[in-house]
Amino acid sequence: MAIRFFKAYTPGTRNRAVSRFIEITRSEPQKKLTCRNLSRSGRNSRGVITIRHRGGGHKRLYRRIDFERNKVGVFGKVASVEYDPNRNAYICLINYIDGEKRYVLYARGMEVGN
Repeated sequence: MAIRFFKAYTPGTRNRAVSRFIEITRSEPQKKLTCRNLSRSGRNSRGVITIRHRGGGHKRLYRRIDFERNKVGVFGKVASVEYDPNRNAYICLINYIDGEKRYVLYARGMEVGN
């Protein structure tokens, strides 16, 4: 993960570092592996604000991640490395031989085609 460090020419850029997104190979998510992620904005079922200072931001699609990794004996290849707005880690799209596609968390050393 390549990181860009900023020079401290203002107090806001002091100690600032951002990702360069070099590893990312795809911009659109796999549609079958996404679902909507509702933002409640600090409101209860009646629509009354119960938690202050929540809300705003950009709309996000939730990517279904395979945390169990329970496909034993079935080989798969990394199809793409993608950005996930819901977490700090990147995710990889794995294409299995039997035709199934799953997202897994990106680990160091994973490349497209592995």
